[in-house]
Amino acid sequence: MHIETIGSGAPLVLIHGWGMHGGVWREAAQKLSDEFCVHSVDLPGFGASPALSITHLDSLVESLSERFSAPVNVCGWSLGGQVAMHWAAREPVKVKKMVLVTTTPCFTEQDDWLFGLPGEVLEKFAAELEQNHATTLRRFISLQLRGSENERELLTKLREQLFSRGEPAMDALRGGLGILRDVDQRAEVVQIQQPTLLIAGQRDKLTPPEASYYLAQVIPNAKVVEIEGAAHAPFLSHPELFVALVRKFLNE
Repeated sequence: MHIETIGSGAPLVLIHGWGMHGGVWREAAQKLSDEFCVHSVDLPGFGASPALSITHLDSLVESLSERFSAPVNVCGWSLGGQVAMHWAAREPVKVKKMVLVTTTPCFTEQDDWLFGLPGEVLEKFAAELEQNHATTLRRFISLQLRGSENERELLTKLREQLFSRGEPAMDALRGGLGILRDVDQRAEVVQIQQPTLLIAGQRDKLTPPEASYYLAQVIPNAKVVEIEGAAHAPFLSHPELFVALVRKFLNE
């Protein structure tokens, strides 16, 4: 697993979302590195990390746990937030504090879960991925930023970063999308005891703020901050506020 490390101080592991890589955190990582030892991870098959067969969260957590033997603070975005929650629940001694950025316990809409995407949307993404993965990833990026302040500027920035470390492995894309489509962590997250900061985007179309408020209700030591004008990537649209929130939370 490729990991870029900068700074010194308490360890902070940053976990990216589906289709991206650790470079997406570059601006936030640089700002936080004056106080923390920041580890930006490329999940297996993304960025500079070699491809592995990923079909469930266990394999991702095992890869992370192998690399980080001592307890760490964890910040996960989207799919990375689901990985972080599974890590915190499965290995509570490894995760000290957790920041969940636009994270949901269940991406897919269910009869008893109305804060997800319709299943047919994710099935369509899966079918389109097989036809043209690059176009599908660009569409997914557009969906993430829809409605955000500075949407056009952010879209240009994120598209430039998308393949800056090479193209992700198809098996990793399939596996990650399968996790988004199939995983429901609602029964698991009630086990999480770590202090948790949930950062939601007011205009997020993928993981609406209601998902963060739900997590705050079921995780005993959690709180939500909803960023006005942000969509699915508040660390890009509102970097100064994002860094200030993370810094304050980790120092509490």
